[in-house]
Amino acid sequence: MPAAAAPFLRANIASIAFLASLCGSTLQAATLQAPDTPVLKPPACEPAEVEVLGDHECGLFELGAKLFLDRDFVLLEPPAGLQGQPFVRSSIDTLKFRCTKPGMATLLTPDPEDPHATSLATLLEARGFTRVADPRTFQLFGHSKSDQVRIYQKKLDRGETYPLGKWAVLLGPSKVTQWQLPPPKPWTENDGEWLYNGIRLPKEWPPRSLDPKSTAPMPVPYLEHPPEVLPIDIGRQLFVDDFLIESTDLKRSFHKARKYEENPVLSPVTELEINPPGNAIACPKSGGVWWDATQQVFRMWYEAGWIHAICYATSLDGLHWDRPNLDLQPGTNRILDPAITPDSWAVFPDYDGTNPAARWKMYLRPPGGDQPGLSMVSADGIHWSKPIESGITADRSTMFYNPFRKKWVYSLRSNVRGRSRHYWECDDFLAGAKWEDPRRSSDEKTPVFWAAADRLDPPDPDIGAAPQLYNLDAVAYESILLGIYEILLGPDNATCAKTGFPKTTELTLAYSRDGFHWSRPDRSPFIPASRRDAWDRGYVQSVGGLCVIQGDQLWFYYTGFQGDASRAKRHWLENGMYARGSTGVAFLRRDGFVSMDAAKKPGTLTTRPLTFSGRRLFVNLDAPQGELRVEILDAQNHVIEPFSAANCEPITADTTKQVVRWKSGSDLSAVASQPVKFRFHLTNGQLYAFWTSPDDSGASNGYVAAGGPGYSGYRDTPRHPPGASQSPAVKKK
Repeated sequence: MPAAAAPFLRANIASIAFLASLCGSTLQAATLQAPDTPVLKPPACEPAEVEVLGDHECGLFELGAKLFLDRDFVLLEPPAGLQGQPFVRSSIDTLKFRCTKPGMATLLTPDPEDPHATSLATLLEARGFTRVADPRTFQLFGHSKSDQVRIYQKKLDRGETYPLGKWAVLLGPSKVTQWQLPPPKPWTENDGEWLYNGIRLPKEWPPRSLDPKSTAPMPVPYLEHPPEVLPIDIGRQLFVDDFLIESTDLKRSFHKARKYEENPVLSPVTELEINPPGNAIACPKSGGVWWDATQQVFRMWYEAGWIHAICYATSLDGLHWDRPNLDLQPGTNRILDPAITPDSWAVFPDYDGTNPAARWKMYLRPPGGDQPGLSMVSADGIHWSKPIESGITADRSTMFYNPFRKKWVYSLRSNVRGRSRHYWECDDFLAGAKWEDPRRSSDEKTPVFWAAADRLDPPDPDIGAAPQLYNLDAVAYESILLGIYEILLGPDNATCAKTGFPKTTELTLAYSRDGFHWSRPDRSPFIPASRRDAWDRGYVQSVGGLCVIQGDQLWFYYTGFQGDASRAKRHWLENGMYARGSTGVAFLRRDGFVSMDAAKKPGTLTTRPLTFSGRRLFVNLDAPQGELRVEILDAQNHVIEPFSAANCEPITADTTKQVVRWKSGSDLSAVASQPVKFRFHLTNGQLYAFWTSPDDSGASNGYVAAGGPGYSGYRDTPRHPPGASQSPAVKKK
């Protein structure tokens, strides 16, 4: 026998002896009686064999044994009956195993009688595990009562599967093997839902194949395996990735938002916003800023006072905000019952809803430990329905609407490599938000691991802490889902509390074409923290809706905190790290996230095969000293006459919407509905986007984020072309 096998064999013998003792007369009914459950009948006493998913080790349950892979906790008080048993050492956050040979298994989990305990007792009892009454509890590690555990046992049948969250320890298996999941089907064999852009999803959606432990960038399978033909009838087509591009020698450039020189546009001035003795803030903190075409105003839902109240403001120009006197609390602009305290929250319109009483949706998560969120609906965005509880979630959880798939998506805070996000989608905003706690239920009913910071996210050069994903907000913009990753760079809360200065978070952009996988080609901040004694020193956050459209610009509203050193070391509700929060705005060219550039030497970009039904081709181009020509090719790269580059009228302009014309005109009806390629010939300019439109209005049929003046809703439709009005404060120079 190999020497390395001896300890595990001795442990198996000890396990068998221990399990045999449990079947004896001294422990039967007396020790296996669980509260409100029948007496467990003596089972067959052989220990189970199991296979465990993910990283794990086998150890012996002895004094001083390390209990978890990712914690330094060691065994403090092993009861005599458990001493020397084999056990599975896994992550404290997850333990997933399956029985491969019937037999007895033992699980330890914290005693739920302590309110601070993270216990799986209810789940185990619901799955047929019976509590051992002697010892009733014992101190597994540490000195906290929340780390006292109960003992549960069950005779497992072959195939029984237990996906357990935080936290449990498995004892007694006579054999432990690695659980190998079958690899997901290749993306090219997908047989699920077809999307608007030609992408076909797998049947299992959302995918559960992402590895939470991996620090590699999120894979984006539709970029590795794009459709053979791309429909482009929805939205302006953006060059944020290579999805549209077959070949090019143009250079890709990433562009940043420009902060408004007169920021902030909303600061705490009212009693609710100053909120003595708490911290003064007036900022959405997700919340929402939306253009309301029915009222012809911008509407903002924002937090007044740190974790205090939700209030409402309106604006005609997006820069100067009014606080209307509302009826909930006369003399204030408060919109929610004071009994409802916001920690994290978001407001979205229902793009596709038919119920006028539920035109606006709000998801709110109160402060405190893990608990249910609250879902509410409203006809006017001011008077809200009675809250309905969602599933359990942690702080800083939000939601958004994906109109491409008509799904409500919940961006739920989780704790993978620090802060991260889990994903839950549903059709019905109120009835569908009923996920189960992943620590206490099976995979199919729980949110899916989604996103986290990865090894390409640079740490702050001064702080040096590993970046974390603090929040992920998203909105439909033209033909993509536009996301903002709020990256936390540190310092930790304890350090910030001592200084009274905010933690550093900054906003980076992400892009998705399937609503789940994110491409993040540029990790530098799109909207950075100022890192100086200014209103946006740190804690920079995005808002629900992300951006509005003003003429030929996108306006990104964002939150910033200045902090207050004089309030350091106070209680967290009054600590200066959360003080002096305000709202500002930053500007970007329409479609201006990414451009494909050419210098004086001409360059080309050829698209993949596309189909469309529009009659006009439009471009967003900055080439006042250059030139753009376009030709149309068939699948074999032959020019389709008369749409050649030689026949194309050169475009020399800086414009966010310009029709492309050939000597024969601009009507594309002859090539519509068949696969073609566009080849762009560019000299000394930047190409931002292209799209087809059914008429001369240039309407894209895409989504316009949080809307804007000239739009009748949240889509750029031909019947309601956008106006060209522009605020004098931000006209292009």
